[in-house]
Amino acid sequence: MRRLVSRRWFVGRGVVAAVLGRLAAVVGAEARAAKPPANPFAYDITKFRTIDPKWLHYQQVAQFKVPRSEARRVAIGPDQNLYVSAGNYVCVLNTAGQRLNEFALPSPVRCVAVAGDGLVYVSLRDHLEVLDSKGQRRASWESPNKKTWFTGLAVGDNDLFAADSGNRVVLRYDRSGKLLKRIGEKNPDRNIPGFVLPSPFLDVELHPDGLLRVNNPGRHQVLAFTVEGDMELAWGKPTMAIEGFCGCCNPIALAILPGGRIVTCEKGLPRVKVYSVRGELESVVAGPATFADNAKACDPTDCTTGGLDAVADRAGRIYVLDPVANDLRVFARRDGPTASSQAS
Repeated sequence: MRRLVSRRWFVGRGVVAAVLGRLAAVVGAEARAAKPPANPFAYDITKFRTIDPKWLHYQQVAQFKVPRSEARRVAIGPDQNLYVSAGNYVCVLNTAGQRLNEFALPSPVRCVAVAGDGLVYVSLRDHLEVLDSKGQRRASWESPNKKTWFTGLAVGDNDLFAADSGNRVVLRYDRSGKLLKRIGEKNPDRNIPGFVLPSPFLDVELHPDGLLRVNNPGRHQVLAFTVEGDMELAWGKPTMAIEGFCGCCNPIALAILPGGRIVTCEKGLPRVKVYSVRGELESVVAGPATFADNAKACDPTDCTTGGLDAVADRAGRIYVLDPVANDLRVFARRDGPTASSQAS
């Protein structure tokens, strides 16, 4: 038998529902007052810490500590040994991480490059030193400017290229130390935008195509220059997405793979990626999960903290220096050299 609902009962239920609804609104308002709304302008990178597995074409095959503290940059020589600037030293390691030699310098070493003839070029903050293969000084080049702050070196058969963050320029020297050219300074007539450097992370690499590759971190780009200083190519874009570069100033370091692909290193979200010569993202070597302490060390208010550096050997293995952990990690393509062949 269907139950008849009286008007009084219906109205009573409505009053109760209204009271409960009002109470819920009050509680909700109090909860919102107790917990302020999220700041829509907050620098939240949490969701970008995870890398989509489809991009991860590399695997870690080795890891070893740098024998000296305060590691900054890593280079590879024609002998395929690794040269690490660490504190006041250049540490020479084989690709298995065994220390073969070390060279002491009078002040902190900022970066290093090794020529085909075995000469070792070392930058202190404001000038360059030239060492032989045993670490004996062959020459000392005077500082080009009182603001000079060298942060990257690349050496070819006839030239040395030095990235001077302090003066926002790449200097081209001949191998005797004569300054030949200033590359990358702002010049609208030559379509050169100039380097934007919120922090001292200017790097330079000599590519097999004969062009220099230089990062422009404040513009989130990689640039290609002739050795005469003409800009031929620029690629990169500011974005939190994996295809580009985020933060105040990325990428901070470059390396060149056999065949010419370009390795980039980032800070803040510590990522190592591989791009084609034209700037298309091809793969990710490793992301923030691999460099957890490095990610924590980056202070958003101080863009000089954190960061990575990298070099590649003839087999295409990538050696990533983590200055925070003071170690080197070795990565190979998943279809490339194995861990056992890495140590040979």
